[in-house]
Amino acid sequence: MAVLVTGGAGYIGSHMVWKLLDEGEEVVVVDRLSTGFDWALPAEVELVVADIADQEVIEEVIRRRKVDAIVHFAGSIIVPESVADPLSYYLNNTVKSRSLIESAVRGGVENFIFSSTAAVYGSAEQNPVPETAPLLPESPYGTSKLMTELMLRDTAAAHDFHFTALRYFNVSGADPKMRTGQSTKGATHLIKVASETATGKRPYMEVYGTDYPTPDGTCVRDYIHVWDLAGAHHLALKRLRQGGENLIANCGYGIGYSVNEVIEAVKRVVGHDFEVRVGGRRAGDAVSIVANSDRAKSELGWVPELDNLDKIVSHALEWEEILKRKNN
Repeated sequence: MAVLVTGGAGYIGSHMVWKLLDEGEEVVVVDRLSTGFDWALPAEVELVVADIADQEVIEEVIRRRKVDAIVHFAGSIIVPESVADPLSYYLNNTVKSRSLIESAVRGGVENFIFSSTAAVYGSAEQNPVPETAPLLPESPYGTSKLMTELMLRDTAAAHDFHFTALRYFNVSGADPKMRTGQSTKGATHLIKVASETATGKRPYMEVYGTDYPTPDGTCVRDYIHVWDLAGAHHLALKRLRQGGENLIANCGYGIGYSVNEVIEAVKRVVGHDFEVRVGGRRAGDAVSIVANSDRAKSELGWVPELDNLDKIVSHALEWEEILKRKNN
C-alpha cells in the first residue's frame, strides 16, 4: 500500500514526503512542478509530473501503486492573488480537488487528508478560534478551500470514504535536518520574506498596513513549524487507517505574533538589521487569527515539539543559506 501525496514537491508537501519515508511508508508524488522542485524529494520516491485533474493519470497511479490514502496539498495559496484572480483559485483549489476526490472514489481509496486553511474563518471574533467558529472567509482562497471541505463531507456521506481536513495557520520554518524547506520563488509568507531580506536576497521588505486594530497596528498570526504540521498529518493518517471518523481540526500553537514582532524575531536571530518599508493594506488579509488546536491534540494525540518562534526563524534562516549555496 502506498500514500499518494499531491503537490508533494512543494513546500509543505515535500516535508510530508520526508516524514512518511521516515515512518517507513511507501510514497508516490503527483506534482505538475508549477511551484515545486523535483530536487526537494528523496531520490527513492516516484514523482509523476501531472495535474491532479488528469483523472486517467491519477487513477493509473492509484491502481499501480495500490494507493490506500491520499494527502492532498496541490493548490494555489496566495490570498491577494486570489482576490485579483478568483476564477483561477476556484479552478485550482476547488474544481481540480473535485476531480481528485472522484478519482479517489473510483479507485477505492478510503482515506483522504486535505490541506485546508485558517482563512475559512476570516477575521475571527473569537481568538483562539475553535473549529466551531463561524466560517466567513474574506478571500476567494479561503472560500475555495471551504468549498472543498464541503465536497469531502458530502462525498464521505455517500461513499466508503473517510477524510481529515487540517486547517493550517501560518506555516513556517524548514525540516530540522535541512533536507527540504520553503523554496518557492517570489514567496509571500512573512518569515520567508523576512529571511530572504535578512540574508541579502531582497534589498528590503514591506509591511502591509500598520493601522489595524491590534496592539502595534500590524496583523497578528499564529505561526506553526512545518515539521510539527507534517507530524499532525502522519497522526491523521494513522487515525484514519485505524477506523477514525471524519475530522476537521485546526493546526496552530495558540500564540499570536504581530508582523512587527516576527520581523524583530528575525533581526534578533540573524543578528543584524535590515530595511523594512511600510505600505498599505493588502486585500483579503484578516486582522488577527490564532488557533485553538485542542481538537487536534485530543483526537490525533498531536504534541507540538517545535513551538518556538526563534526556532522556527532559525530553521528558516538556515534553509536560506542552503538555497544560496545551491543556487550559486
